[in-house]
Amino acid sequence: MKTTKRENKSGTVRYLHLAHNEWDPVKGRAVPKVLFSFGREDDLDRDAVKRLVASLSRLLEPGEALASTAAGDLEFVSSVPFGGTYVLDHLWRRLKIDRIVGQVGQPKRGRRRDMSVTERVLFCLVANRALAPSSKLAAAGWVTHDVHVDGLPDIDDDACYRAMDWLHEVTDDLEKRVFDEVANLLNLEVDLLFSKNQSVVVVVPEPSWIFTTWCAVSRVPRNSTVTCS
Repeated sequence: MKTTKRENKSGTVRYLHLAHNEWDPVKGRAVPKVLFSFGREDDLDRDAVKRLVASLSRLLEPGEALASTAAGDLEFVSSVPFGGTYVLDHLWRRLKIDRIVGQVGQPKRGRRRDMSVTERVLFCLVANRALAPSSKLAAAGWVTHDVHVDGLPDIDDDACYRAMDWLHEVTDDLEKRVFDEVANLLNLEVDLLFSKNQSVVVVVPEPSWIFTTWCAVSRVPRNSTVTCS
């Protein structure tokens, strides 16, 4: 930014300009070249300036844009995606799977085990399957270097294997509790069902059209039970 001053009857007026220096071979030094004048400083449309900065920032990489607007004592280090794991984590908690993991496999007597780390590792493995399918070994590197997961800054291979061993021990109980928690979702009214490698039984209270998985269309009488494979 370049500022100029002008004296008038009411005092000194400052004007703001967007400028950059160009080398003048005749003068043998750099001279400012005005690219755009913003007018008087006291009449500056700051909202318009913010929009201009936002538009120009789109031409830069995220790190460059942040570094160009950061204070001098700040340095941009790195950034990782957060949106995918954020949405899945909220769905995970909405279904109360985090609470279920904390309840399953606890001793009937004595001190309860802290399952917070195991729960986060299991969520990491599930999120990895949804966002970037890979092995357990690759999942450890994925959560450490490629994404951000709340409550889990980094993990190692051993943590993944311990979580999988625990999951193997409590699979039946865990699956039952998760099913019981989300069973009410099956009571929702739906227009389309997808099935794979298993049968779905549908009770139709009113006459309706059924689209089966092989694209056949059938008219179903009222109060009929239909099995789609």
